[in-house]
Amino acid sequence: MNYVAGWNFIFCAAFITIDVICRNFGGFSSSATTEITSYMLAFGLAWGLAHALATRSHIRIDVLVNRLPIGIRQYLHAFALVLLTALSLFLAWCAWQLVGESMLFNAKDTSALAIPLVLPQGLWAIGVTMLAVFAVVLLLEIVCLLIAGDAAEIDKLLGPRGYQEETQEALEAVGLAPARSADGRDA
Repeated sequence: MNYVAGWNFIFCAAFITIDVICRNFGGFSSSATTEITSYMLAFGLAWGLAHALATRSHIRIDVLVNRLPIGIRQYLHAFALVLLTALSLFLAWCAWQLVGESMLFNAKDTSALAIPLVLPQGLWAIGVTMLAVFAVVLLLEIVCLLIAGDAAEIDKLLGPRGYQEETQEALEAVGLAPARSADGRDA
């Protein structure tokens, strides 16, 4: 889903670029660029949320948490995940309620294309639902790790990424470092 979201953003940027060029040099424009690209952005964002959680890429402000002992930190990480899981479940429920209402009323957008809103809202709801599913599964894993007393693994799964991890990822992305396996050793 994350790759689809990424390519979606590239297509969105290309669509906007082509529309701007056509408007400035050709004197014509798509009358639905704003609607279509807003749908693309919403579904792309939603489809990338679960991956952001899996790779610990969400924006976090952990000034105090990182200075606490790992024994306390594990519970704060778990509590944050409980809140994120509750929020994502609520958002998924609301998203599907919205899709249901759009289906019930046969709602369409106001552009010349008159796209049935159930299509973009459904794609968006799928992404939010996958975030909720992943958050629930991750929460179950964290509960098991809490029971097992593995604070280091909890911190590894939920703690913020360090500069070493981000540097390694950037070097791998440009081909300047060997890829690492799941256990952190060179592949």
